[in-house]
Amino acid sequence: METNFEKIRNEEHLNELLSSPGKEVIRMFSQIDGDIIFLGVSGKIGPYLARMAKRACDEAGVEKRITGVDRFEIPGQREILEKLGIETIQGNLLDHDFLNKLPPLKNVFFLAGMKFGAVDNLPLTWAVNSYLPGMAAEHFRDSRIVVFSTGCVYPLVEVNSGGSVESDPPVAIGEYAQSCLGRERMFEYVSKKYGTPVVLIRLNYSVEMRYGVLVDIGTKVFNKQPVDLKMGYFNVIWQGDMNDFVLRSMEYTDTPARILNITGPEILSVREVALEFGKLFGVNPDFINQEAETALLSNSSEAYRLFGKPKVPAKMVIGWIAEWLKDGKRLLGKPTHFEVRDGKY
Repeated sequence: METNFEKIRNEEHLNELLSSPGKEVIRMFSQIDGDIIFLGVSGKIGPYLARMAKRACDEAGVEKRITGVDRFEIPGQREILEKLGIETIQGNLLDHDFLNKLPPLKNVFFLAGMKFGAVDNLPLTWAVNSYLPGMAAEHFRDSRIVVFSTGCVYPLVEVNSGGSVESDPPVAIGEYAQSCLGRERMFEYVSKKYGTPVVLIRLNYSVEMRYGVLVDIGTKVFNKQPVDLKMGYFNVIWQGDMNDFVLRSMEYTDTPARILNITGPEILSVREVALEFGKLFGVNPDFINQEAETALLSNSSEAYRLFGKPKVPAKMVIGWIAEWLKDGKRLLGKPTHFEVRDGKY
């Protein structure tokens, strides 16, 4: 694998890369009408998505109201967004009164969701992933809506299949995936009832230096812990490319709701990725279990037709992560549990 790359110096440099808008994002924001609201803006993805939108508007020379909504439980995150010129509204989206007072802005990005710990609090998982989407879709029925969903609504497929495509019927394994399918159905219902333009983003998986499947594998190799092979293959996409695709998908909202897979073009082997990390760290990885014949894999050919291929290949990200780990830089401490095959996250 290639290791010829510019080193990511620190978190400030990383944040800059994750939120840097490409020319097509800038073009879109120069042409699209209406203001923008991000529901569930706090967390691993939302701040960089909102920041990319703000930077794109600035570079396009257009003034738009950009609003981020969340409980803002991460210290300092609200202040960072406001310093960047992003308006924030703090509150619980599950609160009817709070949700119904939100400004009905034209362009909505719905990021709210619950995954980790889902099996320990199934009522809340269903409330966040299915009940809240129904309320939000109804409130923003006169908007255009981009909805974060997950590739977990697909079944496990043969590794040589090329991955699930948007026309494949969902087979949601476990209550987390079922609740996410519920999210999709709520937005589909409102899209049909009111003619609301919607696109459902089935993401699988986003990665950067501080979290993601590649970080999970690299960390185990670096710490000389065994790497589990039972989910032996996976897709990933660099978060900066994912942010670009997600923002541009606003132009492709439709009614009935459109489905769009977003992931990287490679089907990666857990074993081969671990061995590559081993070379970069000078260690021999340990493995447990064996690769199954099936895995959770998505095919993003339709997204590439609309947006082009991702700019950052997985090989480059592996090199970046190896340097990040060797330097002892901060991780988010949020494992993806990509090894799970029974849907219990």
